[in-house]
Amino acid sequence: MSELTSTAIVTGASRGIGKTIAEVLAARGYQVFITYVSKPEKAREVVDSIVAQGGKAAMFCVDVAEAASVSTFFDEHVKGKVALDILVNNAGITRDGLLMRMKDEDFNAVLDTNLRGAFLCIRAAASIMMKQRSGSIVNIASISGQTGLAGQTNYSASKAGLIGLTKAAAKEFAARGVTVNAVAPGFIQTDMTDVLPEAQKEAYLSSIPLKRFGTTLDIAEAVAFLGSPGARYITGQVLAVNGGLYC
Repeated sequence: MSELTSTAIVTGASRGIGKTIAEVLAARGYQVFITYVSKPEKAREVVDSIVAQGGKAAMFCVDVAEAASVSTFFDEHVKGKVALDILVNNAGITRDGLLMRMKDEDFNAVLDTNLRGAFLCIRAAASIMMKQRSGSIVNIASISGQTGLAGQTNYSASKAGLIGLTKAAAKEFAARGVTVNAVAPGFIQTDMTDVLPEAQKEAYLSSIPLKRFGTTLDIAEAVAFLGSPGARYITGQVLAVNGGLYC
């Protein structure tokens, strides 16, 4: 029987932070499975870019908020077919608004994708990793979940919950050699921050000791470290990548 291919799964990897994480892990030698829920053409661009650089990648439409979608993906494409070394729970959405005006569906949608989605993926991945007695799970949290940001009660709650999920899961899986950590980005330069008014950008920059926005590569390198053998004695931790914005 041939040896199973060393594989990393990155959810929500068709753009932004997830895209760069997928590219960095592919450059480290992992076969990368990227998931998306919309815009397959963007996911295809990521896969084609990785393959063009000599890496291995495949794309899958997975709605992490739906248990059946997650189960089908892991059953059909992961379990018994690859060596699952890394799971990166990056998929996330925002539905910003003031708490007093927030609709129930906007609160629920963010919690379902950002928190419940991570839970569903962790549960599926951990059943494989614990049998292997190895594996790394990295959850993409946020400074919003550490400090709370006005206008993001749903997002802050989802990311704070993800940090709690990280710490509890780390304790449950440690005996089987599976690590669980989180990376908490600060203000990262993406297509979402590019459209902010200049005055708002300046306000954010003035609060960052390093006086610059982070890049998606800053986050991807942190994720790659936590998923590497060099981090095998690190679990249950939250690595803040925020330019010195201490919480």
